[in-house]
Amino acid sequence: MTSKTASGERMNPSAMTAAHRSLPFGTKIRVTNQKNGKSVVVRINDRGPFIKGRVLDLSKGAAQQIGFIRSGHTSVCMQRT
Repeated sequence: MTSKTASGERMNPSAMTAAHRSLPFGTKIRVTNQKNGKSVVVRINDRGPFIKGRVLDLSKGAAQQIGFIRSGHTSVCMQRT
């Protein structure tokens, strides 16, 4: 059983979702990995991250799509869609 996100939906690691401290739930943003140019559109459904210096926390599925699952974190560009 998976935990619930701040928006009330169940966390789905393979969904294209992300956590952000202040963007409204349901907001869609394009996230581009600055190292390889790969991008993905994700929907904000949770709050966080709560680690200093980080702005966005992607689901595992979204991180895999843009190619940084192994490193755990990377520099990205965000753009509202």
